[in-house]
Amino acid sequence: MNYYNYFTEIEEHFQKTRGTSLFLLSTLDWALAGTWKDAGVPLEAVLRGIDTAFEKWRSRKVKTQMVNSLAFCAQAVMKEAEIMAGAAPSRAKETAPPFPIDDLRRYFAANSDALRRQQNKAFVEIADALDGLSADLEQHFQNLEDLERHLTALEDKMVAAARLSQTDEQLLAARRDLDHQLRPYRGKMSAEQLTMLEKQFLERRLLEDHNLPRLSLFYLR
Repeated sequence: MNYYNYFTEIEEHFQKTRGTSLFLLSTLDWALAGTWKDAGVPLEAVLRGIDTAFEKWRSRKVKTQMVNSLAFCAQAVMKEAEIMAGAAPSRAKETAPPFPIDDLRRYFAANSDALRRQQNKAFVEIADALDGLSADLEQHFQNLEDLERHLTALEDKMVAAARLSQTDEQLLAARRDLDHQLRPYRGKMSAEQLTMLEKQFLERRLLEDHNLPRLSLFYLR
């Protein structure tokens, strides 16, 4: 399975399993998927966890509500990840690039344009760095893991710059939204998972509020 389609595969599988193709994942859902990606949870474990959670839900005699969030599957996903970590052999690294180089070039160009539209010196510098990577893309395309490290560093700089212009009202609104969405699922996650999820959610909301793109290869769709 194409690991760099991590988010797309999760969204499509959740929609298919839920039986509603028009259902869109929320900011909380995307943030949760981000915590799994950062924690190294295999894509297969996430997909299995979604299946397991829905099977359990469908087996209930009384269904008080629909499954409206990926957070409903959090416990099942982590359990599948533990099973795979303990029983499955390490997966061999992919030898072939998971997407065409032209797709990557367009992705870089679109992200660079989005950053330059902000007319912010810090964001323009990050756009320049993206253009530099794109100019030597054939070489970087041979080592996507190292390229991802470059992009992660640039995204960290972008988040830090965005925080400088975030208002108290924006941060308060984001935290209120997080508490509202997460309230039904707090008892199903560990303190560590909740901390990671909060960080992911607030960063994603920060970038959305500033109309900034995600730079990681995992968001190339």
